[in-house]
Amino acid sequence: MVFADAALARRLEAAEAANARGCTAVHPEAAVLEVAGGCAVFAGADSPLTNAVGIGLNGRVSEAELGALEAFFRSRGAPVAIDLCPLADSGLVESLGRRGYCATEFNNVLVKRLAGVEIAFTPRVRRALPDEADLWSYTAGRGFFEQSNVTAEEMDVGRAIFAMPGVMCYLASVENGEPAGGAASAIYSALATLFADSTVTAFRRLGLHRELIAARLNEALAQGCDLATASTQPGTASQRNYERMGFEVVYTKVTLVREGQ
Repeated sequence: MVFADAALARRLEAAEAANARGCTAVHPEAAVLEVAGGCAVFAGADSPLTNAVGIGLNGRVSEAELGALEAFFRSRGAPVAIDLCPLADSGLVESLGRRGYCATEFNNVLVKRLAGVEIAFTPRVRRALPDEADLWSYTAGRGFFEQSNVTAEEMDVGRAIFAMPGVMCYLASVENGEPAGGAASAIYSALATLFADSTVTAFRRLGLHRELIAARLNEALAQGCDLATASTQPGTASQRNYERMGFEVVYTKVTLVREGQ
């Protein structure tokens, strides 16, 4: 069992913040604000990549810092959204409550220790090539948004992930070679972060997601990582697959959005 103390939370959230910063390579007006021990990222007014992460883990967050964070989003026409770790400074919850924030989503953070883990066989998964940004974005988008077509804005989300510095993107295919799923990972200080998991609806229940997880763990082992982490919505098939692969939930984050903006 992994004990979820403040030190672990800081390590996990620092990697999450690094991933968030990396998603600004594509949008022409993308921006990052370093604030309150974490960062606020703008990658488009309606982008799911636009939020604040990692704040409040290094001590008290001042009202001035919260004001700067809110101004950062509002000046760009984006909602003020914060992904809050439960191990953040306890006074932050009270401050956000006074400012009119409400919970909109929960996400479980899972980890897996890699000591003793062996390389797994993943014949249906390969690394995406540098010129396959659109193929990967389209495949991942079809699974994530659960639709046969992907809009230009949704493609941009995938392209932003694909362009992240240090990112490794993967494609899963079925027997006829058709791309059926995608995923990504990045490594920071011997911690592998696994994210952007997606399987096209028609190809679910074939074990492709578990193979995508295994392929990324193989790379983490090759690069000497001691720990891997991923986030899922509670009670989902994705969480079940991660737990079957030896991950365990260490804490649950809440997305808070300021009402009235």
